Amino acid sequence: MHKRLKVFVGLCALLLIALAHGASFGVYAQSEEDKLQELQKQITEYTNQIQSLQAQAGSLSNEVAQFNAKISLTELKINQTQEQISLLGGRINQLESSLDTLEEAFTSRIQESYKMSRVSSSPLFAVTTSNAGDAVQTFYYLRRIQEADQALLERLKSANDTYKNQKGDLESLEKVLGAQKEELGSQKAAKANLLAVTKNDEKRYQSLLAAARAEFEAIQEIVAGHGDETEVGHINAGERIASIIQGPSCNSSGAHLHFIVASGGNTHNPFSYLKSGVDYDDCSGTACGSGDGDAFTPSGGWDWPISPRIRFSQGYGSTWATRNSWVGKIYNFHNGIDIDSENSSEVKAVQAGTLFRGSFGGSNGCRLRYVRVRHDGSDIETYYLHVNY
Repeated sequence: MHKRLKVFVGLCALLLIALAHGASFGVYAQSEEDKLQELQKQITEYTNQIQSLQAQAGSLSNEVAQFNAKISLTELKINQTQEQISLLGGRINQLESSLDTLEEAFTSRIQESYKMSRVSSSPLFAVTTSNAGDAVQTFYYLRRIQEADQALLERLKSANDTYKNQKGDLESLEKVLGAQKEELGSQKAAKANLLAVTKNDEKRYQSLLAAARAEFEAIQEIVAGHGDETEVGHINAGERIASIIQGPSCNSSGAHLHFIVASGGNTHNPFSYLKSGVDYDDCSGTACGSGDGDAFTPSGGWDWPISPRIRFSQGYGSTWATRNSWVGKIYNFHNGIDIDSENSSEVKAVQAGTLFRGSFGGSNGCRLRYVRVRHDGSDIETYYLHVNY
């Protein structure tokens, strides 16, 4: 009887050891939680600073200050995520240790419980037991061990579930960390690009803003049907309709075709209509081939309006430029795609229809030239901007 009591006490001790490990980790965890709270406080401060800067008048110094604040904010978020990973990693290590201890305790208790149950259920038990008191005491300890076994089994299952969940959380945090590091690299590159393009000159920066604003206003008016147009006649798919202006032009700092698909005054994603499989160079992000640019996902049946290889400089909708450059001060949604051909300046109709040549005089005095094709048998229209006829 004393032997069984010692076994029971010993098994309980194993459980206490597992709990002690958790208590010691709690001190470390509290320190990590304090760090996370301090980081969150700093993140809130930088978020408020960015909002304040965005509300101020647009200037180059203000734009640079916003970049600096955003970079600092992202660095803080990276530190926060790293602390969360460290804290969670410590918890997972502790769980692994506790699981080992609990499994050892559970295995030992099952073995002892099995031995005692066989002895107590034997017909010889009542004969060999010296007195009724010992029999009752043995039954009592057996019952207590069985109850403890069940509690330990539930604790083991709970610990195992927690372990699996926290391993999943750790994987998610590591993905978040990777995305934050990419964002930091993009923000630093965007700041460097701003300083390079403006040459850190306020007048040049204001000129770029004015050009972006004038282009945005002109394009909105053109799609709304307010351009000055002349009907040319019917054209076939693939027929030449214009050529891309080489070099800077009205509201454009360089050669490119702004291609729009619209119906009823609303624009649509051109990639939903253009064929896939075209050879292209992605220059829509920090730099050509940087990997942080806009989605290039053509999935339609139209031939492209220009010949490949295509230089892709801005996508549809929310783009790298609207999020990271001065154009985001003017608009946050790009209503077409910006493309150019490395081999030819020729622009071709993507579908058969009626051709119109037009232009629109913007707020800066120049006229933005374009052509429009009203597609046969459809309410769809395509616009081709920054072109010569």
